[in-house]
Amino acid sequence: MRAIVLEKFGGLDSLVYTDLPEPEPLEGHVVIEIKAFGINHAEMHMRRGEWAEAAKVSGIECVGIVKSCPGGEFPVGAKVAALMGGLGRTINGSYAEYTRAPVSNVALIESDLPWAELAAIPETYATAWTCLFRNLELSEGQTIVIRGATSSFGQAAVNLAVNAGAKVIATTRSAARFDMLKALGASRVELEGPDLSKRIAESKQIDAVLDLVGNSVILDSLAMLRRGGRACLAGWLGGLAPIPDFNPLLQMSSGVYLTFFGSFVFGTPGFPLSDVPLQTIAADVAAGRLNAKPSRVFPFDQIHEAHRVMEANEAGGKMVVVH
Repeated sequence: MRAIVLEKFGGLDSLVYTDLPEPEPLEGHVVIEIKAFGINHAEMHMRRGEWAEAAKVSGIECVGIVKSCPGGEFPVGAKVAALMGGLGRTINGSYAEYTRAPVSNVALIESDLPWAELAAIPETYATAWTCLFRNLELSEGQTIVIRGATSSFGQAAVNLAVNAGAKVIATTRSAARFDMLKALGASRVELEGPDLSKRIAESKQIDAVLDLVGNSVILDSLAMLRRGGRACLAGWLGGLAPIPDFNPLLQMSSGVYLTFFGSFVFGTPGFPLSDVPLQTIAADVAAGRLNAKPSRVFPFDQIHEAHRVMEANEAGGKMVVVH
């Protein structure tokens, strides 16, 4: 099969096209014929050698058709999505024609959507949904601030939160992106910055913050919450550096909750992929209730260009690769 392997850590030329044997059937796993896959910042960090783990074949998610499933958990020929479970980290991932994923990290996603649109859903929407409705326990009528909302993850979160009846205040570093976020349903857009809690009119009244900017602003996110409000740290658009000299006694507001979610836990006990309503999300996309169209679609032979666009922050949303 054709595959893209990580030959070394570094630049775009680290990703090399080659031929590898197809993965063999294995009990407890699903072999998937990949039709399309999403591109993620995690794969950029793996390519650079900035992640703790990186498999020979990168790629943490895909959509495709079941080729084999020895345990019978999924019928051969079914449309499925797969994400995490070591894909691209400890086992070969989705940058190939076939992959083999643990059963716990595969979900049915029967839909008439084109493969490119289906591929925009799994990782981004599964993570956004879990952050919003599990970690933050967001409900209709609540006010949420989504920081870093122009990322593909952020746009998915805006989509889901608005669809759930929440009031969404979105942030971006670029005033040119305001109209795009308002078109997604954000009630207001604020310019992102480390002092947002001092500028936002609803400070100390916010129910929830989904913080995708990361450690550089998370303390500011906690400062804008009402008593009992929740912040979920789930992205690092502002860089991977830790919070310097973190001292909760001096820096955290009393009575607020700080939670974390990393999608690498999908498929582990307590975090089954089946908890995420991917089928319902796909139906909402097909019905126009969610706007999950990819911002860019690349053929399989253009992985270098896809990574270049991601590295240059030119994506403007979720990018996918199709076979």
